[in-house]
Amino acid sequence: MIVSAQIRAARALLRWSAKALALNSGVGTATLKRYEVSEGVPNANIKTLTAIKVALEKAGVEFIGTPDLDPGVRLLTRSQAENE
Repeated sequence: MIVSAQIRAARALLRWSAKALALNSGVGTATLKRYEVSEGVPNANIKTLTAIKVALEKAGVEFIGTPDLDPGVRLLTRSQAENE
């Protein structure tokens, strides 16, 4: 599970707009923005959160921590992403 702050941070690391994430995840821009302004785990369908997470991971983001304990993200180097 991912939290709203991770979505915001991942987009910032990638320098992606909400539109770019929408195109890569198949999730609407308005939906993404609504998730990003909430706190904690967004009130969303698991499939939707998974689509967002997978799109960001494919772009090189690694999700770290847990929703309850130090959730975060980091950008993998190209060689790290290839080894995943």
